[in-house]
Amino acid sequence: MSRAADQAPSATPVLAAPSPVGLVAVMPDQAGNLGAILRTAACLRAPVHVVEPCGFAFSPKAWRRSAMDYAGLAAIHRHASWAAFLAARGAARLVALTAHGQASLWEARFAPGDLLLLGSESAGLPAAALAAADLGLRIPLHPQARSLNIAVAGAIALAEAQRQLRA
Repeated sequence: MSRAADQAPSATPVLAAPSPVGLVAVMPDQAGNLGAILRTAACLRAPVHVVEPCGFAFSPKAWRRSAMDYAGLAAIHRHASWAAFLAARGAARLVALTAHGQASLWEARFAPGDLLLLGSESAGLPAAALAAADLGLRIPLHPQARSLNIAVAGAIALAEAQRQLRA
């Protein structure tokens, strides 16, 4: 292999426009996972809606600590409850990421404005969120695997949605 092929490109690709798809962390229970979600969303320019209550103290100080220096890049929207989120969501399609989704992520066709619902690590999405979802998606896994970390699942789905919509 040539030396030139081993060298990284001189410029990192830049996302010029905000993401056409957002993430919704519904009652997250682990600060570290929410930090990873915020960092992913900041890097991919996606808005993040945090539906409370959280299983930890959630404040600007806490999200700056968990998302490190990326928190300032994230577009974070707080909602005091699921009902408050629904009232603020507008006409966005709600896409639930769930191990019991009726369709595979790879079969899904995303639309601008979609909001990807992520449940808590311990309990998944609450029944009200699953009932409100317009579409339930699962990420195909090894047959002996139960689930992915919620932040990883959100990153995979967000990347797939952006791949489709930014093409």
